Amino acid sequence: MTPETVGPLSRLVDVMNIPPRGQEIHVEASAEERDALAKDFGMPGIRALSGDFKLDNTAKGIHVTGVVKASITQVCVVTLDPFDSDIEEEVEVDFAEPSGMPAEPPTDINEYEPPDEIINGQIDLGALTAEFLALGLDPYPRKPGVDFDYRDPGDAKDSPFAALGKLKADE
Repeated sequence: MTPETVGPLSRLVDVMNIPPRGQEIHVEASAEERDALAKDFGMPGIRALSGDFKLDNTAKGIHVTGVVKASITQVCVVTLDPFDSDIEEEVEVDFAEPSGMPAEPPTDINEYEPPDEIINGQIDLGALTAEFLALGLDPYPRKPGVDFDYRDPGDAKDSPFAALGKLKADE
C-alpha cells in the first residue's frame, strides 16, 4: 500500500495487534485531509469527518462495525447554492487475508459479499471512513425545501388541452 493508492485519509491498523476481546478505534480527519477529500469528491468543503469503529477477530479475519459521521458543504443541483448538511453512515465490513477468501462465491450471488482484503497484515480505517462518506453522499444534493418543478412555457400553448380550451373559449 502506498499513499497514492490509499487516498488522502489513511489510518493503518495492524490486525495482529487486535486483542481477543476486540478493539475500538476512533478516526478523526485533519483539516488538510478533509480539504483533500472535498477536492477529490468535488464538493466545497468537509467541516468535520470521523469514524468510530469496533474491530473483532473472527475465524476468517476481522469484522468491523461502527459509524462514520461528517458535516459537509454541498452545492444544490437546483439553485447552485452551497448548503450544509450532516451525514451518518453505519459501517459493517469483513476483512480477510487473500488466501482465506473463498475461490468462488456461493450459489446465491445476491447474498454474497466478499470480504475486503487484509493487505500486508493491515487494514486502513481511514480509507474505510472516506469510502463510507462517499457512500453517504447524495449524488443530486438539494438544499432543504427546494423542489425542482420546471415547466416549459411552450408546452402549455402546444398541448391538446390548450387547444381544447381555446375552442371552448371561442364558443
